[in-house]
Amino acid sequence: MRTYLICYDIAAPQRHALAGAIMELGEAWARPLRSTWYVQSGGRADAIEERLRPFARAADGLIIQEVEAKALLMNTALRWFRRRRSAGGEAAAPVALAA
Repeated sequence: MRTYLICYDIAAPQRHALAGAIMELGEAWARPLRSTWYVQSGGRADAIEERLRPFARAADGLIIQEVEAKALLMNTALRWFRRRRSAGGEAAAPVALAA
């Protein structure tokens, strides 16, 4: 399982849809700042970029970077969530993981 840092500078109409797409990328996610996410995924960065590209226009910025587990956070914290699976195997509401 890899951890990716995802940051974006995207126009307001697409932010909500992009956030939903990010939460579906991997097994767990954290959002320490409004446009900064950590995602734990078995996928590769190029596959993540392919899934998020439809939410970004030519003038928008998107960073996807594989990172180590260690980070220095100031005035924020990481609270990891994982996707909850429904009985049919579909993703349901997120569940907070213990810190």
